[in-house]
Amino acid sequence: MNHRISLLKKVTSCITLYLLFNAPSFAGTNIIVGKDASTDGSTFCTYSADSYYLYGELSFYPESSYSKYTQTKIYGWDTHKYQGKIDQVASTYAVLGNINEHQVCITESTFGGRKELIDTTGVLDYGNLIYITLQRSKTAQEAIQVMTDLVAKYGYCSSGETFSIADPNEIWLMEMIGKGPDVKGAVWVALKVPDNCICVHANHSRITTFPLNDRLNCRYSKDVISFAKEKGYFDGRNKDFSFSDAYDPMSFNARRFCDSRVWTIYKNINKESAKYIDYILGKSDEPLPLWIRPDENVSLLQLKNLMRDHFENSPLSLANDPGSEPFGAEYRYEPRTWEMDGKKYFNENPIASPKNAFSFIAQMRNWLPDKLGGVLWFGVDDATFTVYVPIYCGTNQVPFCFREGNGSLLKFSWDAAYWVFNWVSSMAYAKYKYVAPDIQKVQADFEQKLEDNLQVVEEAAQSLYKKSPEYATRFLTEYSENQANLMMEQWKALGAFLMVKYTDGNIKRERNGKFIDNGWGVPEDIQTPGYSDKFYRDIIKETGDKYEMKGE
Repeated sequence: MNHRISLLKKVTSCITLYLLFNAPSFAGTNIIVGKDASTDGSTFCTYSADSYYLYGELSFYPESSYSKYTQTKIYGWDTHKYQGKIDQVASTYAVLGNINEHQVCITESTFGGRKELIDTTGVLDYGNLIYITLQRSKTAQEAIQVMTDLVAKYGYCSSGETFSIADPNEIWLMEMIGKGPDVKGAVWVALKVPDNCICVHANHSRITTFPLNDRLNCRYSKDVISFAKEKGYFDGRNKDFSFSDAYDPMSFNARRFCDSRVWTIYKNINKESAKYIDYILGKSDEPLPLWIRPDENVSLLQLKNLMRDHFENSPLSLANDPGSEPFGAEYRYEPRTWEMDGKKYFNENPIASPKNAFSFIAQMRNWLPDKLGGVLWFGVDDATFTVYVPIYCGTNQVPFCFREGNGSLLKFSWDAAYWVFNWVSSMAYAKYKYVAPDIQKVQADFEQKLEDNLQVVEEAAQSLYKKSPEYATRFLTEYSENQANLMMEQWKALGAFLMVKYTDGNIKRERNGKFIDNGWGVPEDIQTPGYSDKFYRDIIKETGDKYEMKGE
């Protein structure tokens, strides 16, 4: 090989590895719910995209047809770097965000794993793999086959990844990692989650041991164990092989920043799971189960609330230490870790936080036509304050406020839901315990109306669908657009209301959203709440009698 080409290849590989391991971290929390674990028989798949470098918008890929020998250029999902070409199929399915027209949903969380296993020469990364697969799959099992065939043929250039793969009838968990530079393909394991269970993953590999002879519920690459032995990651009996231990060994970060989010969901739906707090705190090595049965079947509303979790009512709560002062904040700004006087410290990493770019709950229902059965309940910005708007997988257009190219991280737009919600959320961050309840009341009212209207909307859509699927598509597209527009109007009005009520650190009195005046247009009795007692005591502790009003 030409030495200059060889050197260029090494430099390119180093740059790619630098981007993968030194770029800002991406995180996500995924909940997958079996059809017998939900209140109405739906399967569910939730996802949060967490990074200050992500913009909250929703993609749409229309169904398409291609001539023979067509190839598609592939660009890095995160890097935007050209990575190669793949053969296109004759026809593709429509895809709305992370769900397609056949109610197949795929989400992910990156666990990283062993750095040396990244193949920098691979064509497909985790993002391309998801969206290409959604364009080619009608069921979850077909999606697993498509994904594994694609990486075997074109190579896989991401680090370790956990995928949620769901359809209206079943849900699967698949974990995948590459084989290193210049080695095409990946090692992987896929497990079917029992229909009456719920599984959660959050940036750490969850699959340990797995059945080697259960094709109906478990699939894996033929070399997943032999490759680990070859690399020195495992030297025991095949039946004792653990994918997670071999390819993503446990660390403090994995336990406290990742599995903590799994634990908080489990303990909220299964009271016995509270005991695993000792595992999160490093006092026990008894790991979290891969999936659990909920004490009671979960509803759509419960899933929304789980995506808004801040470790409430647990030892990991952010609301009761000095970092929450002066107004009871249930979040911490980045960076996640920090140093003081030669020691390292960290902030807890809850599911809902300012770094949520967007999140959603995908709902799949097998008793309805696909175009009506699949719903993406989509919201932008911090899940704490977002509104989840229903967008049907049978729509043919994304609501304007969520559309790609409508604003950006560097361009504010009053037409972009991402920016309107950030504007309102930022008011809450400044005075959390006062402002948050005002936002959450409007949020709860709006979402309740959306759920209350659902039966009437879907009955109308089914009636139209019987006449023509195209009529139903048009109706559902218009419905989602109208609800998104109403939400935007409501949130702009809410932001204006909060600006008036809390301006200059004071609070103007109001009743049912109407400000109280003295009869002449002047606010009546403006409140000056000041700070918490703890905050004042901390000032006295630090300054002594410096601010004492002596002689009064």
